[in-house]
Amino acid sequence: MAWLEITVHTTAASIDETAAMLTAAGFQELVLEDQNQFEDFLEENRAYWDYIDEQLQQQLQGLSHIKLYLEEADADALARLTALLEEQKLSFAVTALPETDWENSWQEHYPPVEIGEKLVVLPYWLAQSDESSRLPVILDPGLTFGTGAHPSTQMVMEAMEQRLTPGAHCLDLGSGSGILSITALRLGAKEAVGVDIDPKAEDIARTNAAYNGFEAPAFCAFTGDVTADKSLMKRLSGAEYDFVFVNIVADVIIHLAPVLPHFLQSHSTLICSGILDIRLSDVTAALEAAGLCVTEIKSKEDWRCVIAKAKL
Repeated sequence: MAWLEITVHTTAASIDETAAMLTAAGFQELVLEDQNQFEDFLEENRAYWDYIDEQLQQQLQGLSHIKLYLEEADADALARLTALLEEQKLSFAVTALPETDWENSWQEHYPPVEIGEKLVVLPYWLAQSDESSRLPVILDPGLTFGTGAHPSTQMVMEAMEQRLTPGAHCLDLGSGSGILSITALRLGAKEAVGVDIDPKAEDIARTNAAYNGFEAPAFCAFTGDVTADKSLMKRLSGAEYDFVFVNIVADVIIHLAPVLPHFLQSHSTLICSGILDIRLSDVTAALEAAGLCVTEIKSKEDWRCVIAKAKL
């Protein structure tokens, strides 16, 4: 099926009003691209990330427009939209898009990702066709954070590959897609527990674990904030973990630092990642203030992974 992309040029001050006008006219599936709204979104959610793609920011510089899509064969809809935009004196452009299998074309952006010496992250639709000898970590990559493509996740997986021994018990704080828990189980861990503040992540992690043949009691998922939920904290800290993973962002790791010792024994290993180089000293200082000893720092591009243990 052939489609047309219509780009309506507007301003930051009028983009919402223009979108409302288009919606009222029956054009409801709109894509708004506006620099001011993007920056407002970043500011409101600053605690959840340290890094924003600079190329994306540059692409949005000074940008304010609305995109919508019509079937090329729907001449009546295009005529109606054109008349409406001309009536409102709005500038717009119409671009014919090549015929594509839109339903499945996004899958092309998720090829297998080989990590370390043993692992390969596979989207679920490639799981049956994989012929490599690597250990598969199978995911639905379109669901939530954690696809294996990011250096921060890769460093944790590589550290696990080097350290994890069969029968290990693992805790994954900020589990997202469950990729680290699944990796641990694939490497021979006996149990992995994933925890995330996003309720959707709990079901998503279970779904991804099932793709790999893991279910309770080998894999368990919970929703909650261990710094605020005392019952969850008590439930989790009652177990003994050989490894604790925290792959989030620097500010969240710093916030978690005071409670992390509750999950660690003298033999346990803490692996923290998602840390930009410019925030490394802040994170290590917080971990050391919490009574932990940093034993190694791994690097990949601008990202750092900190490995620590409880001080004896």
